[in-house]
Amino acid sequence: MGKVGAGGGSQARLSALLAGAGLLVLCAPGVCGGGSCCPPPHPSSAPRSASTPRGFSHQGRSGRAPATPLPLVVRPPFSVAPGDRALSLERARGTGASVAVAARSGRRRRSGADQEKAERGEGASRSPRGVLRDGGQQEPGTRERDPDKATRFRMEELRLTSTTFALTGDSAHNQAMVHWSGHNSSVILILTKLYDYNLGSITESSLWRSTDYGTTYEKLNDKVGLKTILSYLYVCPTNKRKIMLLTDPEIESSLLISSDEGATYQKYRLNFYIQSLLFHPKQEDWILAYSQDQKLYSSAEFGRRWQLIQEGVVPNRFYWSVMGSNKEPDLVHLEARTVDGHSHYLTCRMQNCTEANRNQPFPGYIDPDSLIVQDHYVFVQLTSGGRPHYYVSYRRNAFAQMKLPKYALPKDMHVISTDENQVFAAVQEWNQNDTYNLYISDTRGVYFTLALENVQSSRGPEGNIMIDLYEVAGIKGMFLANKKIDNQVKTFITYNKGRDWRLLQAPDTDLRGDPVHCLLPYCSLHLHLKVSENPYTSGIIASKDTAPSIIVASGNIGSELSDTDISMFVSSDAGNTWRQIFEEEHSVLYLDQGGVLVAMKHTSLPIRHLWLSFDEGRSWSKYSFTSIPLFVDGVLGEPGEETLIMTVFGHFSHRSEWQLVKVDYKSIFDRRCAEEDYRPWQLHSQGEACIMGAKRIYKKRKSERKCMQGKYAGAMESEPCVCTEADFDCDYGYERHSNGQCLPAFWFNPSSLSKDCSLGQSYLNSTGYRKVVSNNCTDGVREQYTAKPQKCPGKAPRGLRIVTADGKLTAEQGHNVTLMVQLEEGDVQRTLIQVDFGDGIAVSYVNLSSTEDGIKHVYQNVGIFRVTVQVDNSLGSDSAVLYLHVTCPLEHVHLSLPFVTTKNKEVNATAVLWPSQVGTLTYVWWYGNNTEPLITLEGSISFRFTSEGMNTITVQVSAGNAILQDTKTIAVYEEFRSLRLSFSPNLDDYNPDIPEWRRDIGRVIKKSLVEATGVPGQHILVAVLPGLPTTAELFVLPYQDPAGENKRSTDDLEQISELLIHKLNQNSVHFELKPGVRVFVHAAHLTAAPLVDLTPTHSGSAMLMLLSVVFVGLAVFVIYKFKRKIPGINVYAQMQNEKEQEMISPVSHSESRPNVPQTELRRPGQLIDEKVESQLIAEIFREARQTYEATIADPFLCLVPPVCWR
Repeated sequence: MGKVGAGGGSQARLSALLAGAGLLVLCAPGVCGGGSCCPPPHPSSAPRSASTPRGFSHQGRSGRAPATPLPLVVRPPFSVAPGDRALSLERARGTGASVAVAARSGRRRRSGADQEKAERGEGASRSPRGVLRDGGQQEPGTRERDPDKATRFRMEELRLTSTTFALTGDSAHNQAMVHWSGHNSSVILILTKLYDYNLGSITESSLWRSTDYGTTYEKLNDKVGLKTILSYLYVCPTNKRKIMLLTDPEIESSLLISSDEGATYQKYRLNFYIQSLLFHPKQEDWILAYSQDQKLYSSAEFGRRWQLIQEGVVPNRFYWSVMGSNKEPDLVHLEARTVDGHSHYLTCRMQNCTEANRNQPFPGYIDPDSLIVQDHYVFVQLTSGGRPHYYVSYRRNAFAQMKLPKYALPKDMHVISTDENQVFAAVQEWNQNDTYNLYISDTRGVYFTLALENVQSSRGPEGNIMIDLYEVAGIKGMFLANKKIDNQVKTFITYNKGRDWRLLQAPDTDLRGDPVHCLLPYCSLHLHLKVSENPYTSGIIASKDTAPSIIVASGNIGSELSDTDISMFVSSDAGNTWRQIFEEEHSVLYLDQGGVLVAMKHTSLPIRHLWLSFDEGRSWSKYSFTSIPLFVDGVLGEPGEETLIMTVFGHFSHRSEWQLVKVDYKSIFDRRCAEEDYRPWQLHSQGEACIMGAKRIYKKRKSERKCMQGKYAGAMESEPCVCTEADFDCDYGYERHSNGQCLPAFWFNPSSLSKDCSLGQSYLNSTGYRKVVSNNCTDGVREQYTAKPQKCPGKAPRGLRIVTADGKLTAEQGHNVTLMVQLEEGDVQRTLIQVDFGDGIAVSYVNLSSTEDGIKHVYQNVGIFRVTVQVDNSLGSDSAVLYLHVTCPLEHVHLSLPFVTTKNKEVNATAVLWPSQVGTLTYVWWYGNNTEPLITLEGSISFRFTSEGMNTITVQVSAGNAILQDTKTIAVYEEFRSLRLSFSPNLDDYNPDIPEWRRDIGRVIKKSLVEATGVPGQHILVAVLPGLPTTAELFVLPYQDPAGENKRSTDDLEQISELLIHKLNQNSVHFELKPGVRVFVHAAHLTAAPLVDLTPTHSGSAMLMLLSVVFVGLAVFVIYKFKRKIPGINVYAQMQNEKEQEMISPVSHSESRPNVPQTELRRPGQLIDEKVESQLIAEIFREARQTYEATIADPFLCLVPPVCWR
């Protein structure tokens, strides 16, 4: 279930959509035609095929009613080369409509001349490939054959009753959608369209309607609007009289609704664009509409009014309620995305889906595109720790994790079937690439056991996964699968839902009656099981509910499945024996409940005849259905039970109008079948009559009787069988060995009890076997193999674990975190549980069952907390530990560092966070030209630049799932000048104190300085500092042109600095902040003491500076020592310190952290005082020493602004 999508399996049902509701779609071969020909089908629109996007997927049946068909390809915009078109016929399951569509061409064909002769009737006496003709008469020159085992062909051409109608004026139209109402209705609707492949849109459309089974048609363009362009035709699945037409959204967004099978229409405008529709499976007027902007709407009036349900709905992940599992028929299941991209599972009523009325059945987020609602089951996927975990809800009960064998480690899963209260799934395990394993579940869908390994898969043209598995219609528990063995693909069959598999027995003779030497297991029959390699065409395997014994498919005889030498085969005894019927690919259509089989050859050439069989494929007669050869584009059979009228769609040439040929097979029969025309037939598997625990006997028409069957009679009788070992599969955790016994797998401990088992209660002790679901056997060994109730023994706690509900090791400060206590063994009802959250809070519970919904706790502080849990009962105890990281969302990162620095001088960079306490953080630094980052756990680093120029520094801070970054630029020069600037007070009134404002004001100040002084802008850098009052730092830089010449000297920098100071002192630098608000820029005020000593001798001034620093430092220390007596000074010093930290790059954490030996422990108050005092003294003398050394090295240094020479 990597992601839940349209899923892999039962291919017998793919064509149910194509014919479902009697709807056929025709378009150009090999080209989708954009949205017009290839709408994104809703899973409801795709009956249970093996075609699926990669991921957790499904068949999409329950809670869904087909709204749009899969588009099928026919008519190209220009011409078709031979071999580009072929015909594939498929009888739809459960809908009563038959479909034939363009499919891939056959591998072997006659030459064009031979084909033309055949269509003209020349050489009609020639049998295909020398087979027997006309009742089995032997051809001259051939050796003796067995006429009873050969397929007989009657080459005399017979004529079917047919009429032809041309859709005049639509010769340019290259797409068509056809709907036959059915239910004894004579109405057929056809929507033809001209899709312009250059424009990518529909430019013309026509709507046709027939009321006489397709004999004649009326054009309805005037009833829907002559200028209206129609794009799609929808049919209500529960009331075929209700029709919905959708206009082309590029012209207008409207619906045309009919309640009388398309005779009249009402037009309703829409304020959104429909992408797909989903009809309710029971209520004919209830519809869900999915818009192109991912909004879901509902209508309770068949599209006349719409109401918004939810925004941000995941495509194809919305479902109607399932009757029997949901109490409310108007309940909608959907998967919705949050603004941050997460998905969650929601349910609500279609007309009352407000925030307050929405429910979230699965707590927390789910993996995107992973919700499935099918029959009584709901599936979701959640990935944690890099592994997908799958959860299921049966009958809308609480979700449980699906249990596969411990080391299956699935990387992809597809739900194939949920029939008969059991889940059939295909799983791709960690060591598989192009194969899947089939698993089957218990009734709740929780515990899965292996049914078949290494089933072949392939990727379809849309990137979807095609799994070679086919569910045979009409026979419960019967599947065909292609399994890969030693790089060879072989076809296997099962009659008991995967409990036993065997190869297919090849026919005894070939098409001509010659014996076939094929010995199992070295040689067998292999079938192509894909419904189609193209999801817009039908396939080449067919079965039908009302003809349970007949299977028609293409394949080959040999050691493995091959794409060459393909022939057609039929089985009339449910897969026990097979006969070859054609040596080239044909499409086969079921008529009259399988009483008549219609075969059309796959060919790109026009044809005018087909083959009919009245005896389940044993013999075939040739019939012509048109006098002029026709390029066949598709076939639609009459919906209903009898299915004796067929419409063939095609054209005489690639430029001609659509030709509709109505073929009526009723004239073939002269009477209806009577009771004496039938014989009993017993379903069996190689002679074994008990299938799924019952003997079933059907009645079949005698092969020599040519009468019309009418309504399907079904099985004559069903009798339960006595249970044997064959009716039981291995239970979860057990594996079947070569001797047939189910023994525990190496990873499974049979003695482990359920955690719900308590002393005094009982549990079901597995025998290693479980009865196959839906098996009807009775008595026999049932008692021996059925799990027995057993008293729960007392056990000491073992296998204790504590985890978070979402599997993560992080929690958010101030929010609930749910902890789950898991215990493998122990008496849960008599076990005391103690949980210590690690933050000073602990709780106790008297038994484990009281913690089933999880233990919720809120952490008020950030940090790493040690959560411990201990369980005790009278037999022992166990404990477990969880280290939980509690974090606070990181909202902002500010990188603090100097704007300018000198070469080879150490620079401190600090990441300032908001909020400051967010938990465990990781810092990633990039600076200079380094290509490899520096990763630290500290928020400060120190580094040096060895060359001049502009350098970029970036820091990324990782906090949980969030990563924030900030980037700053620092200028590096050998020398520069700086000056502190102040401003007129009115600037503070407009200072929001945010970085963006400071950058913009800095550019304005620089511009005004350049205009006032004429100094080139390359020499000036202005940085506005944080805080109030507003101040800035002006840097005078030694600009050097790119050629490396004309670099300013120290004297030049001094002259520029003097010019700048002069202009600032004269109030010549100003700018207009906004109309009427003028701001003046000043140099900061000078102090009375001389700041700069320009004489050559500097030792005296340096010593004076050193003494001054020491004196000031001692004064600060004294003030701090007696701070309790002068609280105002303490507050001022603290505020001033905070302000300076914001304006100046702080020192690293390591410099400010004292090192106190453990042997010199003091009381907390004394320790704090001593630590601070020692820190202050150390800092004072360190700063004094640094200042003295710097002064000795550089006489042009000041301690206080305005001008600092560096």
